[in-house]
Amino acid sequence: MSEIEIGRNKRGRRSYSLDDVAVVPSRRTRDPEDVSTAWQVDAYHFDIPIFAAPMDSLMSPETAIALGRHGGLGVLDLEGLWTRYEDPTSQFDRIAGASDDEVVGVMRSVYAEPVKTELIRDRLQQLRDAGVTAAGALSPQRTQEHWKTVVDAGVDLFFIRGTTVSAEHVSTNREPLNLKRFIYELDVPVIVGGCATYTAALHLMRTGAAGVLVGFGGGASQTTEETLGISVPLAGAVADVAAARRDYMDESGGRYVHVIADGGLGRSGDLVKAIGCGADGLMVGAALARAEEAPGQGHHWGSEAHHPTLTRGHRVSVGTAAPLEQILFGPSIAADGTTNLIGALRHAMATTGYLDLKEFQRVDVIAQP
Repeated sequence: MSEIEIGRNKRGRRSYSLDDVAVVPSRRTRDPEDVSTAWQVDAYHFDIPIFAAPMDSLMSPETAIALGRHGGLGVLDLEGLWTRYEDPTSQFDRIAGASDDEVVGVMRSVYAEPVKTELIRDRLQQLRDAGVTAAGALSPQRTQEHWKTVVDAGVDLFFIRGTTVSAEHVSTNREPLNLKRFIYELDVPVIVGGCATYTAALHLMRTGAAGVLVGFGGGASQTTEETLGISVPLAGAVADVAAARRDYMDESGGRYVHVIADGGLGRSGDLVKAIGCGADGLMVGAALARAEEAPGQGHHWGSEAHHPTLTRGHRVSVGTAAPLEQILFGPSIAADGTTNLIGALRHAMATTGYLDLKEFQRVDVIAQP
């Protein structure tokens, strides 16, 4: 890809966000009823390509179960309020009721409560008892502390999720998590991320991960670019990581690693374009935080919003749009892409002539910055 000149001493690649691209109809159209949105990760089958992000504002054990019954996957934040408090209802009320000036201090206070091993076990058991795929996420910093509890509790899919996760973390202060050794020794599929470049993704794939999360600083509640000056547009990042997936398949003799777009997927058109750029699955946050069942009461935030020393996110108001089922399957209540996410995806696939998600990755895409 050609570079552009930033100035006499710096050149850079042109990259594209999802707002900069669009999918293009082809010579064939199909009936939306004939289209399949199913996919599979390891032994686990899903009717829709939506993973709910492990964020307290949208995922409780109850909403994870509900999403699982609708054919998706709810991923619990195993360092969140549900593993710090037996009943965190009053803590959600405090966060929702705090003023903009107070909310950072309130959140730091609420999240100062330590994570409890027995609650990690109990929350995952609740998912298993409901008969849905049990998925939970830890940050790279806390994985070594809690992984055994998570695995012993019977987690089905284990996520290691951070703003950015590398296979070559270097530290002079502590022994870093060796992802390759860690994943090799586990008996459960591991999905890691985020990452945003071809090289970083290729290294994560070589650790044995079942999937990689793609995205950096693009979520509705993140201010990573404002605070750290780091951001990678998602359309370009997904396309780069999809290329790493292809090359890793050749390198490994056919091992397929799933690419999951993560962050900045607030509306149905974003989901369509992310898959068109090469994503297998979609980790959705704000779009599901608008559900009536979401614990955030119309607010949305991630772990960056309560970092004890360097806040890189904030609580944002996303409102309440509809019940979870209507957000996923409609009918739409407005022409803004916030409801009937799966219906929109099916119509986009049908309009462009593709039967399933893997085929749809081949759709023509145009840049329209």
